[in-house]
Amino acid sequence: MLEAIDFFCGAGGVTCGFQQAQIKVLGGIDIDASCRETYEKNNTAKFFHIDVSNYPVENLSKEINFSKDQDNLIFVGCSPCQYYSNITTDRSKSKKTRYLLADFQEYVAFYRPGHVFIENVPGIETKAGSPLEKFKSFLVKSGYSFSENKLNAKHLGVPQNRLRYVLIASRVKKRIELKLPANEPMRTVRDAIGDTKIFPEVPAGFFDNSFFAHTTANLSDLNIERLKNTPSSGGDKRDWPKELLLDSNKNYSGHYDVYGRVDWDKPAPTITTKFRSLSNGRFGHPEQNRALSLREGATLQSFPLNYTFYSNSQGTVGRMIGNAVPPKLAKFIGEQFK
Repeated sequence: MLEAIDFFCGAGGVTCGFQQAQIKVLGGIDIDASCRETYEKNNTAKFFHIDVSNYPVENLSKEINFSKDQDNLIFVGCSPCQYYSNITTDRSKSKKTRYLLADFQEYVAFYRPGHVFIENVPGIETKAGSPLEKFKSFLVKSGYSFSENKLNAKHLGVPQNRLRYVLIASRVKKRIELKLPANEPMRTVRDAIGDTKIFPEVPAGFFDNSFFAHTTANLSDLNIERLKNTPSSGGDKRDWPKELLLDSNKNYSGHYDVYGRVDWDKPAPTITTKFRSLSNGRFGHPEQNRALSLREGATLQSFPLNYTFYSNSQGTVGRMIGNAVPPKLAKFIGEQFK
């Protein structure tokens, strides 16, 4: 049976998908302790609160029961991606994040697992200072074959347009191939969250105290008025009267996604950590005058409906959901290893 260790596991997107592919996940590792309860209560794996940048590599096998040169073991290294993305961020907040792949490489070098899987945003292979080229060179010198490609989660049953860079590697096989998905019909937003029996109509600022967390962010009267003037299913601010436009938009026609509604009949846009916020992308509900709920975001990420997120902070839950690898993408990769 294949086994895996999920580095940078977060709330457990990869672990969930690998378990769906019948891969035994031995443990998840993350620096963010707020993910522990969500990870452990939804998966049959233990969470290890470890900062891999400052942890003795040789100690990991004392925490998790595995061995060096274990042929049936997969190391998963889907590190945080914000600092490789095309979104402008304040990189001074965490220079270390840019080198998590190099930290992961140290674990691969020491333990030599049979297989490796990494996933990140497209552009990791071209960004200045990216450690990816060094990592690929290391794999070859260490006797691994690898295959890389860009995959869009919308072709894997995820109702979301999410383009990702994926690399799989193997020390066991002389040649490994990352197969592309078949051209199956894409799931739409309506397929995912259109059933009102599951996703009842709720207003902005609604708090769902149940495990389902159909909770929505509060909105100002002005933003609700803007949504009232936004056509359903894909509409945006181009239909607003001028008095509703932001000052920065009155003489500028662009960035239509901001404050826009998602389209019922297309996959959703990429679900980011800010998907609860109208001002951070096309995250308005297709019809209702609110942004997407926490549960809707999780469902568009392909988390099971009973996957429960544990935190008193809606922002923390949103970050867990937006940072996750979609479980259905992870399941697809897991099945390729099998």
